[in-house]
Amino acid sequence: MTTKSQALLNWVDERFPLTSSIKGHLTEYYAPKNFNFWYFFGSLALMVLVIQIVTGIFLVMHYKPDASLNAAGVPVAFASVEYIMRDVPGGWIIRYLHSTGASAFFIVVYLHMFRGLLYGSYRKPRELIWIFGTLIFLVLMAEAFMGYLLPWGQMSFWGAQVIVNLFSAIPLIGPDLSLVIRGDFVVSDATLNRFFSFHVIAVPLVLIGLVAAHIVALHEVGSNNPDGVEIKKKKDANGIPLDGIPFHPYYTVKDIVGVVAFLFFFSAVVFFAPEAGGYFLEFNNFLPADPLVTPPHIAPVWYFTPFYSILRAVTYPLFGLDAKFWGVVAMGASVVIIAFLPWLDRSPVKSMRYKGVIFKSAVAIFVVCFAILGYLGVLPPTPGRTLVSQICSVLYFAFFLAMPWYSKLDKCKPEPERVTFK
Repeated sequence: MTTKSQALLNWVDERFPLTSSIKGHLTEYYAPKNFNFWYFFGSLALMVLVIQIVTGIFLVMHYKPDASLNAAGVPVAFASVEYIMRDVPGGWIIRYLHSTGASAFFIVVYLHMFRGLLYGSYRKPRELIWIFGTLIFLVLMAEAFMGYLLPWGQMSFWGAQVIVNLFSAIPLIGPDLSLVIRGDFVVSDATLNRFFSFHVIAVPLVLIGLVAAHIVALHEVGSNNPDGVEIKKKKDANGIPLDGIPFHPYYTVKDIVGVVAFLFFFSAVVFFAPEAGGYFLEFNNFLPADPLVTPPHIAPVWYFTPFYSILRAVTYPLFGLDAKFWGVVAMGASVVIIAFLPWLDRSPVKSMRYKGVIFKSAVAIFVVCFAILGYLGVLPPTPGRTLVSQICSVLYFAFFLAMPWYSKLDKCKPEPERVTFK
């Protein structure tokens, strides 16, 4: 560095921890040497978050959260989305980047969570990281649900009507709670405006704060690795982990490879199949919202469908409370229970590489059940599908609730003292 640039850097460092932050989180943050492709998805999630924020800013410039009808008899909110798609220069690609980005966000987050499950990234000392991650997932679901209403299409309107009405099943406070969420007795202009406010301002602020806390907590205890070995236990004379390398430039460069590969697939969807056959953008949502015409089948977007299937799987009342209430409880519990993984897993090893056949079989069954629940959630219910959903829901919860026992019984391989390369 030149004398002037060094002087400027010193001036900044006296007033802001720039150099120490770069060292602590990049150049002197030591990550395990044996990261594999599963570790791309954390950085990809951060990149998709940036895409969503940037495209969202440009969409807000032209979108109008107004449910009233214009001169053509079309809701203003729906018409503004069509205006973005047809008349705003480059508006179509901004909108498709944002809508495809929503699905991409959940894809990379689900894969990121699955990697944590594979390698025991929720185990001590990373419990708080996992809790922050679960909260991010919950907030992300709220953000996606509120954003889904904004186009004010048929599925947006009726999907919101169904989901908000679920809150009315809560005893005592349910009807008042659903009224507060809607802002009216039915989904209306008041609902659209408050969902717009939360989607654009309140929820993103919470989401960004949780992401920052997630990263800070990660860098405090260090990253996990495919072996589940704590690299901080083996250090050289200078206090540098023997099995660690600086995150920058090694993993920043490696992450670029993952970003380029991701952008190939992401761009292909955006340019050639932004609706993804009706899974990313449902065909009914290209029709303006009509409170007098109910779609033949109302279903949430694909990333909500596993939990929606669990809700629909509950068909019997219990303790004097109707099935709708217990369905809402089951749906909420199916998400919240993920946060308790650090205390449910009693296995002596962290990584799936060294766990036995019982745990591996349980994870395989869990993944299959989750996929089946997701698929059934987009289909109309039938007695046969409901039965399959009930079986898969039981197995879903059994994976977590029985984990303290089968993880103890599992015969594990010994964990290595140093990281390995496979």
